[in-house]
Amino acid sequence: MTEINRRKFIKQSSLTLAGAGMVSLLPFESSAQKPTTMFVHHVYFWLKNADSKGDKARLLKGLQTLKKIETIKMSHIGVPADTNREVIDTSYQLSLLLVFDNRKDQDTYQNHPVHLKFVEDCSNLWKKVIVYDSVDA
Repeated sequence: MTEINRRKFIKQSSLTLAGAGMVSLLPFESSAQKPTTMFVHHVYFWLKNADSKGDKARLLKGLQTLKKIETIKMSHIGVPADTNREVIDTSYQLSLLLVFDNRKDQDTYQNHPVHLKFVEDCSNLWKKVIVYDSVDA
């Protein structure tokens, strides 16, 4: 191979590899690969004995066990914030916010033994539960 041909070969190879690299940067779209849709599960709890620190502590402890479930991507256990506007409901005692990658992961959570045990152990503590589920708009 002469020097000119070798240079031409190297130049052509470099351009081919660079082109292949650019193709790998393009977004990959396939009908077989569906985007995931974040699934948000927000639960509000009203205790039967709203003023019972013991019941609230038991429910809080139960809620903390749910964090072990592997399909949960993010969790937050909260109490009503010290805000006061007409549109804000602060009548609940505890809230649980869970974020999942998709609906399937949330369904797994619903049937997970840790979640089922939580419901079994703690459902006697609450008089009311409201759930708000949402997905990406």
